[in-house]
Amino acid sequence: MTLPSALTVDVVSDVMCPWCFIGKRRLEAALKSVPQLDVLVRWHPFQLDATLPKSGKDRKQYLSDKFGGLDKAEAFYGQIRAAGQEEGIDFAFEDITLSPNTLDCHRLILWSRDDDLQDEVVELLFKAYFLNGEDLTRSEVLVRIAEEAGMQSDLVEHLLGTETDLDKVEAQIANAHKSGITGVPCFIIDGRFVLAGAEKPETIAAALLHAEETRTDPQAAISN
Repeated sequence: MTLPSALTVDVVSDVMCPWCFIGKRRLEAALKSVPQLDVLVRWHPFQLDATLPKSGKDRKQYLSDKFGGLDKAEAFYGQIRAAGQEEGIDFAFEDITLSPNTLDCHRLILWSRDDDLQDEVVELLFKAYFLNGEDLTRSEVLVRIAEEAGMQSDLVEHLLGTETDLDKVEAQIANAHKSGITGVPCFIIDGRFVLAGAEKPETIAAALLHAEETRTDPQAAISN
């Protein structure tokens, strides 16, 4: 008899996306509400802005260019700040000085899967950026996060100095676009159901229950 596999939730996300941080909190709340389900959460890369240079871009300039002025950006982020507070996230947008290119962050998240530490690494990246305003383009920041999560930080430090798995991350991002994903967070449940955006916990929980009830192939899941 084949034992049923865990119900998969593949989260397509970018660590510079505040709604992805909010979505993570809402997913966590949803999972707590359905403790009877065996759920495996996996994180996949996306870039909100692939045009950012490897060294990132001055945050004020980035926001001004994107929204047509800092006043408009502040109004936009005010809504996100309020949504974050509802989920226990105290966004410190004013402390962020650099909008980062997140490819190296995604490499770190990819490597952390082998150690079953993706959740820890994603959490630490979100906190470093949105709560502490840290520069996620700096390898020393990523190495420290790897160490705090329980990874082999010396190996991470070496790999960050190379282009290891850069092509793999870029291919996964391209695959997300090809599959029709245009914004994040995006939750893919059991490889069949898609929730686009940071849905409320009860919506995510209902989708999880529906996916569990309608499973026909316990091995069904996306593999990338």
